[in-house]
Amino acid sequence: MTHVKTVSAWTGAVTMAALLSACSNTTERSGLEATGDVTSVAAQAGEAVKDAGRSVGEAVLDGGRAADAAFETADVKTALMADARVDAGDINVDTDHASKRVTLTGRVPTAAQKTFAGEIAVKRAVGYRVENQLRVGS
Repeated sequence: MTHVKTVSAWTGAVTMAALLSACSNTTERSGLEATGDVTSVAAQAGEAVKDAGRSVGEAVLDGGRAADAAFETADVKTALMADARVDAGDINVDTDHASKRVTLTGRVPTAAQKTFAGEIAVKRAVGYRVENQLRVGS
């Protein structure tokens, strides 16, 4: 526990030094030093840093989810284009990683192609629910 207190005190001192050096003039510094509330200022700065860290962490997670969704979208679309049974030129693939859903929209010439497209998507998007909203016809 002593180590934690030492680290906390050191972190507070570093934070205070940073705040003091950031003050633009000696009057601001004197006012900050005169308040004697260094602990409060350091605590507020610490909370701001924690909040920023949480925000960065959430952004990284969101970016990872977006990358996963983009990968699934590309994987399904590539598989559709590679399969000669399906004319994938007018098929859109949308992936929602949060809900684990892949949605096929657009048009295919025949009902058989709609069925094949759905089957291909199910095989490629393991762990995702596939919604086949393709329309048949020209």
